Amino acid sequence: MAAHSRDDDAAVVDLLMRAARTQRRRWLDALAPWDLTPHHARALRAVAGRDGTRLSDLAEALRIAPRSATEVADALQARGLVERTPDPADRRAVVLRATEEGLRVRAEVDAARAADSRELLARLSPDDRAQLARLLRALTD
Repeated sequence: MAAHSRDDDAAVVDLLMRAARTQRRRWLDALAPWDLTPHHARALRAVAGRDGTRLSDLAEALRIAPRSATEVADALQARGLVERTPDPADRRAVVLRATEEGLRVRAEVDAARAADSRELLARLSPDDRAQLARLLRALTD
């Protein structure tokens, strides 16, 4: 059995990065019909998944600064995908809610992403997909 090499580690990490870039390109292509960025799609998903999302909660969900969350919310609101409404728990605050259009777009985007994921992962056997998931969890947990 060959000795482990640091060059092997670098090659594995390079492959992991290539796979991530490939997935990101695929995700950009999948989002093209809605003219959404992955960042905006994640924000829409976060807002649509709740009945009212404060900007601070959106910032935390996206792991971005509150000022950036405001910019994301502004962009989604300009597209008619979310609206700002008074926070019933604090009249000084607002919450974001997905509009009917936002809910429709989110459902379509989720379906497109699921189809793309199935297509990409179809290259692997069910056992390989399970092993890949286990390995990726080990790297990210």
